Order: sequence, then structure tokens, then C-alpha cells
Amino acid sequence: MNNPLNSNGFIPIGKIAGPHGIQGAVKVYSYAESFSIYKTGITLIIKNPDDSTVENYSIKWAAPHSRFVLLLLEGIDSRVSADKLKGFELFIKKSDLPQLEEGTYYWNDIIGLSVYSSDDEYIGSVESIIQTGANDIYVVKDEKNKEILIPAIESVVSDVDIIQKRMKVNLPEGL
Repeated sequence: MNNPLNSNGFIPIGKIAGPHGIQGAVKVYSYAESFSIYKTGITLIIKNPDDSTVENYSIKWAAPHSRFVLLLLEGIDSRVSADKLKGFELFIKKSDLPQLEEGTYYWNDIIGLSVYSSDDEYIGSVESIIQTGANDIYVVKDEKNKEILIPAIESVVSDVDIIQKRMKVNLPEGL
């Protein structure tokens, strides 16, 4: 299903796992690589899992907590109201994300790109990304739904064109 939030300049950054404490804080499973996107004052779009409710909330405060992020949102002031948000997905305006260095991209910019070999042969499209200690791995699926794992390193990925939604790669032997 195509999410209208994704196509309107919003990207998913986490999912509410449940309430935390009695003051209305929520515990969020973050999709983000860095805690820094959860800034006080930033407005988040919060969407119900069944797509029936979409609301705006500003972050009052945020704190890292184990594998989660704790958020206190404007207007959520009790455990009961926080519990009602369990399972809701959080979105942020792409324009609110920090600017990246040249040659680096957000995952949502990479997922969905068409991947071509250095001689312009279509390989498939990026379906997901696996984060490893050394480098990311692009999971590319071809037309037969076969997965090809491509290391996200400079010697393999020769060009990324977000505008044209294309990636050019020099595949190592054996791929």
C-alpha cells in the first residue's frame, strides 16, 4: 500500500511501543540511525496503524532510553492518553531532517531506486537496507524476485541519482 505521508515529504522515523511512566511519555522504537532528529519543538505526524487517524504533535522533550527513545508530546499528559498511541507510527517532515554531506543519503532516498550495472543492464530495485558494522548492504530484488546483496561501498556503488531514481553499481565477481 502506498502511504500518502511518504509521497508528501514525510518519512517514517519510529513506532510507539507504549507508554512510559505516568506523565504521558511514550516509548518509541526508532527507525532513525541518530537520536538527533528527535528535537524539542519539532512537529511529528502520528498515524494510527489502521490509517484512520493522523494527528500532529510537537515534541516537548526527548531522551534516549536503552534501545528506545522516550518522548513527551504536547497534549499527551497521562499514561492513559499515552497508551492510546501504542502502535502508532511517527513521521517527520523531510525538510526537518539534518542536511547530509555530499554523497550520503537517507535510507528512504535509496529504497526503491532502480539498480543498473556499469554497462546499463537492469539488475533490480533496492527493497531494503541491512545495517552492518562495516557498511550497509543494499537488498536488491530482480524481476524474478531473487535477492542480490550489494555492499554500499564506494568501489561498488559508482553513482546514485536520487532525481532519476537510479543507482549504478560495479558488481564484484560472483554476484
